[in-house]
Amino acid sequence: MNMIQNCIDASGVLLMKEARKRDVTKNAFYQFVKSNQFERIAQGVYLSPDNWEDESFVLHLRCPQAVFSHDEALYYHDLIDREPLQRTVTVYSGYNTQKLTASGIKVYTVKKELLPIGRQIITNTFGHKIPMYDLERTICDLVRSRSHFEMQDFQSALKHYTTRKDKDLNKLMQYAKAFRVQNVLRTYLEVLL
Repeated sequence: MNMIQNCIDASGVLLMKEARKRDVTKNAFYQFVKSNQFERIAQGVYLSPDNWEDESFVLHLRCPQAVFSHDEALYYHDLIDREPLQRTVTVYSGYNTQKLTASGIKVYTVKKELLPIGRQIITNTFGHKIPMYDLERTICDLVRSRSHFEMQDFQSALKHYTTRKDKDLNKLMQYAKAFRVQNVLRTYLEVLL
């Protein structure tokens, strides 16, 4: 039982794969889960009854190749004020998104070689490490998907970006070229800068 307790992270999440790495049998694992009233929140992921569920971390465990993007990244980078109503991720084209969309997640797709551009690992409010796009990739995603955003949010996010001290216009234009939005982006930036 002590081996299993060592697999529980600070936020009360217990992963079956971590217990299996320590040679805990499935039977012992399930007995521990049942006797300690852990809740199954995803396949192989259990939560202590004393803790809150970290939906972003669970989503990352369910789909490790997905990167939090668009609305989610805009909010994280303080480019929009309101928290998104849906989790938003980007995966590579051809990935089966059926289970993700069925569970209410907004999914965007890109070519496989474009998926890692701007990907960074951040620590969320629960203390978990999750993948999210950086500031410049988030702006490129905003421009690429501008028809999915309200005009007010779109303009506000761009305006906030241009006033930031940590912006990197060179990186932004490199990304914009990779995503083929450099002309559209340049037009918006000329007005704002």
